[in-house]
Amino acid sequence: MKESTVIAISREYGSGGRELSQILAKKLGWRLYDRQIVSQAAEKLGVGDMGFEKLKKFEEEVPPLPLSFTPFYLFGVKESPHSLNDKMFETESEVIRRLAEDAPCILLGRCADYVLRDRPDTYSFYICADDAFRAKRGKETYEGRTLSDLNAEDLKRGGYYSHYTNRKWGDPKYYNLSINTGTCSLEQAAGLIVHYIESVQA
Repeated sequence: MKESTVIAISREYGSGGRELSQILAKKLGWRLYDRQIVSQAAEKLGVGDMGFEKLKKFEEEVPPLPLSFTPFYLFGVKESPHSLNDKMFETESEVIRRLAEDAPCILLGRCADYVLRDRPDTYSFYICADDAFRAKRGKETYEGRTLSDLNAEDLKRGGYYSHYTNRKWGDPKYYNLSINTGTCSLEQAAGLIVHYIESVQA
């Protein structure tokens, strides 16, 4: 696999996408970036003291934000939450581009597939699963969350993605490959990704 290769993973909540990415990172010996992207962007914006959950909530609240939702004001940032939301996306995009140039890596979420859409040797994968599989994982892995809870999270992800990319989240034409983890193990799914990239680059 080329040293310039970057893998961007998008995933439905409850599909096991994060765990699959961890397996993939271990298999390839690469760095996996997820929350680090948010943290590095927050540091650049001067709001690194904000907890990850607050940052994530802010990140997911795409414009127009309710006027009552102004978490950055608590940290002395005197700007509109609307413009700060855009700045967060722009800064995360800068972080993603830099990470992609530094070394082979795996990027989880954060519209990385869109941000790197014109970069050679970038491969994007959408991880999904059937409702039964997701409901089971929600109960066993995600502290008893129901399928409705998982779908609500996906609505946020889809809204955020669509707002900043003008694309429909999960549309297969925007990914190299979509994988249903309800039909194979996460280890097998990771193997499929490796095999796909190696086949394309051969």
